[in-house]
Amino acid sequence: MASPTTATQHRPAGAPYRAGAAVVTGIGVAAPNGLGRDAWWAATLRGSSGIGPLTRFDPSPYPVRLAGEVPGFDAREHIPSRLLPQTDHMTRLALTAAAEAADESGLDPEKLPEYAIGVVTAASAGGFEFGQRELQALWSKGGAHVSAYQSFAWFYAVNTGQISIRHGLRGPSGVVVTDQAGGLDAVAQARRHLRKGVRAVVTGGVDGSLCPWGWAAHLAGGRMSTEPDPRLAYRPFHPDASGEVVGEGGAILVLEDEASARARGVRGYGEVAGCAAAFDPDTGPSGLVRAARTALRQAELDPADVDVVFADAAGLPDADRAEADALTELFGAGGVAVTAPKTMTGRLQAGGAALDLAAALLTLRHQVIPPTVHVGAGAHDPRLDLVCDTPRPGRLRAALVLARGHGGFHAATVVRVPH
Repeated sequence: MASPTTATQHRPAGAPYRAGAAVVTGIGVAAPNGLGRDAWWAATLRGSSGIGPLTRFDPSPYPVRLAGEVPGFDAREHIPSRLLPQTDHMTRLALTAAAEAADESGLDPEKLPEYAIGVVTAASAGGFEFGQRELQALWSKGGAHVSAYQSFAWFYAVNTGQISIRHGLRGPSGVVVTDQAGGLDAVAQARRHLRKGVRAVVTGGVDGSLCPWGWAAHLAGGRMSTEPDPRLAYRPFHPDASGEVVGEGGAILVLEDEASARARGVRGYGEVAGCAAAFDPDTGPSGLVRAARTALRQAELDPADVDVVFADAAGLPDADRAEADALTELFGAGGVAVTAPKTMTGRLQAGGAALDLAAALLTLRHQVIPPTVHVGAGAHDPRLDLVCDTPRPGRLRAALVLARGHGGFHAATVVRVPH
């Protein structure tokens, strides 16, 4: 992180620190349609999909052979060599995204109090690929051949720990495990830390389990599409929707107290104005509606103030219908623009909602809504004003991001243009 003037140097000695709004001052991305924030955003606006044949292992024995893989990633170009033996592929992606976000934010931990910056990330299951490799060594060769790093490389909190260590961040830290809703829940937890006086939190989620062990778990869930054509496999809100495509990656954000950012001369991408979660194992719309209404109320906005919704977009007929029901209840039929850029990446587990949040922030900055691909204008649920195939410019002040995790997790986050 760089070392500009900090908020600490601008307040009188002994003056109490008063937390303000939460703004995003750095974004880092590792996604199937682009490595790095700028490459991913350009591809997203072009409608370029990163879904294709799985290459990280031989998928021929399995009924599903498509995935979203981060392209052109060579860990040796991004990660110190000493970290390579102790990290899973997922953690290497997370460290790469975190470094990009931290560099952009310009925050320097050495210029702040020791516990001023924390880390809260989301995860689904940890380092599956690393764990599979070490278990195979145990079974085939014996315990002496198992890496000592197995003790933490598989752990679902490993991304938080490795980011914290690499950047010297000693503030409040943690991990959230709520499946696809995790990226939003992690940001909500980070925002709570800011309200308690922490200056900034590195947050979001990067996930991935594209290995035979992880693939078996995804298949057991029964939600994956068996369609072999990448253009037809994942089509949320389409009459022929047949399931999801799994991907790897996500986004890491630097969430900073607005007073701290202003003192450094940084405006940020946008304000995280409302966060909410609901638990409802019922597959209907009620959980999403409750979460969205709570997030809007927290942001002091009405549904009419929302300019775009980033949908969860499960790709399963019943779940898509329930989300369309929720959006219709909240906004009326066709009452708000809806988009699902994750149709270009697949569903990224704990990284998916964080990437949608990054897309929402860039949408507000550039005043253009990224498209949904592979669904087709006129072919989707007629109650939704779905932005299809090409970007849609407009006057955009506030966005609502929705996410659902398997088992009943629902989350909603409202972001708006910074003051």
